[in-house]
Amino acid sequence: MKMPDHIEGVMFAPCGMNCKVCYKHCYSRKPCAGCLKSDMGKPEHCRLCKIKDCVKMKELSYCFECAEYPCKLIKNLEASYRKRYQASLMENSAFVKEYGLDKFMKQQKMKYLCPQCGGIISIHDHACSECQTQMK
Repeated sequence: MKMPDHIEGVMFAPCGMNCKVCYKHCYSRKPCAGCLKSDMGKPEHCRLCKIKDCVKMKELSYCFECAEYPCKLIKNLEASYRKRYQASLMENSAFVKEYGLDKFMKQQKMKYLCPQCGGIISIHDHACSECQTQMK
């Protein structure tokens, strides 16, 4: 899958994850349609996500819109992503809140665009979706 120029709002998860750089989206022939859309094509942890359920219940689009942000669920996920993937979902959210999705996607494209072939470098395994080049 090639890196797009634009990210649809549904591909920016309520927690701050850019679903376009998720390994399940990058490598799937039938990628998921985004966090708040159908559960088809999603891994189990996404289908059972308490954050997704909370946002739906509160009728919000993003966690940062909530008066309780950052809650325990977000803090735990943030700690996991910082440790496992050296990424901050809270920083992503703050950026989108301040600058919008278009500027965020431009930033993400610079960070996750494979310099070899233009594919997407997965946040989860740091490999290109197209040429499988491993990045550091």
